[in-house]
This record gives sequence, structure tokens and C-alpha cells, in this order.
Amino acid sequence: MTDPVTEALALWGMSGAACDFVAGRENRVYRVRGADGAFALRIRRPGLRTGAELRSELQWLDAMDRAGLSVPRPRPSLSGALLETVAGHAVDMVGWLDGRPMGQSRGALDLDDRAGTFFRLGRDMARLHAASDAFDPPPGFARIRWDIDGLLGEAPLWHRFWESPALDAPTRDMLATFRRHARADLEQACADLDFGLIHADLVRENVLVDGDALRLIDFDDGGYGFRLFDIATALIKNRKEPDYDRLKAALIRGYRSVRTLDMARLDLFMALRAVTYVGWIVPRMDEEGSPGRNAFFLEDARYFCWHWLTQPHLT
Repeated sequence: MTDPVTEALALWGMSGAACDFVAGRENRVYRVRGADGAFALRIRRPGLRTGAELRSELQWLDAMDRAGLSVPRPRPSLSGALLETVAGHAVDMVGWLDGRPMGQSRGALDLDDRAGTFFRLGRDMARLHAASDAFDPPPGFARIRWDIDGLLGEAPLWHRFWESPALDAPTRDMLATFRRHARADLEQACADLDFGLIHADLVRENVLVDGDALRLIDFDDGGYGFRLFDIATALIKNRKEPDYDRLKAALIRGYRSVRTLDMARLDLFMALRAVTYVGWIVPRMDEEGSPGRNAFFLEDARYFCWHWLTQPHLT
């Protein structure tokens, strides 16, 4: 595939700028070096988000940057637009953030200050939630919803996990049971749960460590959701770390240093986060490395769903 990089750079007044391809899973991303710094040129994956959702992401990022969060700052094109269309592709440009990923999925964490890093992640997550609550979305603002239907409805955001072709009969039965009980529990508790704009994908790869500072990137999956879902997302890939309990406690302590959050249903949201990955991989079963990822996701789903289903609240 040939990306319309030359045409896109011209719209931002950066014709001839040094440009290197860096990533290509959900979006195709290029690092652009201009006279006033480095930027990420993003050619958005067709069909993943609507134009309104893409513009809203950029408006949200702009507001979070203005609130002092270390997030990618949108760069308007020469026309003043945050989002352009080039050769049928939605295209935007955001500031390039320095740092190295906090870690890689399924690899051991290699951090100099493990608990301190998780404390700062919890703190910055809480700052993001607080700033998002203070944000006044403009007319037409639209983002996906990680609500009860987005997680457990008939057409969840990340596919019908309970129908994955990779499930054996016992796991299929357990996930169906979990879905039924989890929906009932969420419907009962929904009014009391903290809900608002969330990142929804604060996994290791999307948290950049730069000295004592953390940078939050990749807001593709951000939208309206339960704040506990963000906590669960940041924790779930770390459950096999030898000091997981200490990391979990540090993240929660960091969050609570900024704002309050009731953690009573965190185990439920750990299970909800786990089953979303079982659904996420369904349309990606043929991709390289998918069998290993799928096995990992199923292991997590069995572990967290069993843990939640066997708690006294269901007896």
C-alpha cells in the first residue's frame, strides 16, 4: 500500500521534511522531523472510527494538553483543521513525545523504579480523568462508549467474546455465565460507578517513560467508560509480575493522591477487561502471532472470570 505521505505533508506546510515509517497496526504512523520539532503523521485506518470520532479525539487531546497532561498535542494543518482527508484517508498530525515504552506485553517489566512508576501512572490517570470531567465537549463531540452494552451487549465494541471459535466447551459456558452475572451486577451498580472519558488502553506500550515523567499516547480507543476500566487495563498485563500486589497498591495509591475512586468492583473490571481481549482477537485470528496472543488472552479470561464468579457476592 502506498500512503499519501507527500500530499499530507504539503497540507501541514512540511513538504520535503524527513519522514520515517514507524508503525502500522491500527493506523499507519510516520515520524516527521521539521524545523520546529518532531511530529507523528497518522494515516487513520479506514472504518475504525468515524470522522466525527476522529475530530473529537483531537479536540479532547488538545484540551488535555492545555490542562497540563503529557499527551500528543494536535497540530493544525495550514487550513487550521485538526483532521484532513487525503486520497480518501483521514489524516492528522500530533506532537512526537519522547520516552521509551514502560514495557512490552508478555515480557518481564524492566523498570528502575517499579512502584514509583506505577504510582505516577495512577496519579496521571487520575489527572486525565479529572481534566476530562472539566472538559466541555464542543457540539458534535462523539467517542465510543465502554458502557454496559459496549462491554456486554449483543454487539460489544470488541466483538462477541462468548462466541470466539477458540473456546472449548467449559470456557464457553463460564464466559456465558460471567456475562450474565456481570451484566446484572453492573446494571444494579451503574448509578454509583464513576463514569466519564477514559483512555481505555493504558497498557505498557502506550505509557512512555522519560526520566520521572510519563507520557500517555494512543487514544484511539478512548471514549466514555467506567473509570475502573482504566485501572484494570493498566494492571491486567502485569498480574504475573513477582511484585504485582505492590505495583497494584502503588497505582491505586497514586490515583487516590489526586481523586477518589471506589475500588470495590475492581475484580469485576479485571474480568471485563480480560474478556474484551478474547473478543478483540476474533477478527485477527489469521494474523502472525495470534495463536500465542489468543492463548494468553484465554488464560487471563479464565483466571479473572473464575476469581470473580467464585466470590461470595454470587452465593
